[in-house]
Amino acid sequence: MGNTLKATPAEVVLETRDLVRHFQGKRRHFLGRKTTIRAVDGVSFTLHQGETLGLVGESGCGKSTVGKVILNILQPTSGRVFYRGRDISALKAAAEPSLHREMQMIFQDPLGALDPRMRVGDQICEPHAIFRIGTEKDRKQAACEMLDLMGLKAHIYTRYPHELSGGQQQRVVIARALILRPKVVVCDEPISALDVSIKAQVINLLSKLQDMLGVAYLFISHDLSAVRHICSRIAVMYLGQVVEMAERTDLFSTPLHPYSKALISAVPVPDPSVRRNRIILTGEPPSPIDPPSGCRFHTRCPIAQPVCSEVVPSLRTFGNGHTVLCHFPGEA
Repeated sequence: MGNTLKATPAEVVLETRDLVRHFQGKRRHFLGRKTTIRAVDGVSFTLHQGETLGLVGESGCGKSTVGKVILNILQPTSGRVFYRGRDISALKAAAEPSLHREMQMIFQDPLGALDPRMRVGDQICEPHAIFRIGTEKDRKQAACEMLDLMGLKAHIYTRYPHELSGGQQQRVVIARALILRPKVVVCDEPISALDVSIKAQVINLLSKLQDMLGVAYLFISHDLSAVRHICSRIAVMYLGQVVEMAERTDLFSTPLHPYSKALISAVPVPDPSVRRNRIILTGEPPSPIDPPSGCRFHTRCPIAQPVCSEVVPSLRTFGNGHTVLCHFPGEA
């Protein structure tokens, strides 16, 4: 179930500008300086009301770090995050409690995100209790309504997380994130630990809730098959940078960056008669501690030229908002 809702610039709810997050690593030797891990290195995008933007890339490219910086779980090293036109990147975690009502996160590990000592119903009620919304009876009723919306039976309310299946745990995490009716939800690998049949149910559920509530999703994943179904736009990350961003149909039909082409070529096709030319990337991803000069992808790129290792490529824009960070877009 794809979301094809298009929005106008006036409907932008979230924007990042040159977002950077570096971490201090260990010293390479006793008297040396501490290393710098460039987890996120200049990420910019916009997210519109009711839209799902996919953020994809291999493990370690900085996808989850972007989500945590947006929600102020981590402070940015530099760059800005805007929510409805307001700069929120410099706010302290407790400075603006109202933002927590409007921006929520669905974590990758549902069991790890739930308190094993609390009953499921109490955890879904907790956001209302924190913000002192309604009476205890009202909170319980709202939690039961959310469980019903998730397709879960009422008796789940009194159970503990370990008594639920993985799919049920993930639905509880989604219910807790959405009970405050937020405007933006960061979905950090929400289906990576689920079976294939449960993945489809959760994706359809997220799309249904988006239609009902008008929520905007930043959908972080390495599963391009899932991203293709739920996202209207897709941003491809490599080593801390967005190397390509486009509408879903444009990216899958006409990818311009060699890395995007390699990712898409690895997506399974459910038709045995269709053969796809698989692009196999050689070598290991470079370390974010010491990224390559010039284009960061040139050490694994099948079309790399001498200029790629010497000059940082500029962001090039094509039709329909299709942008790519490459010296030779579309030539692979």
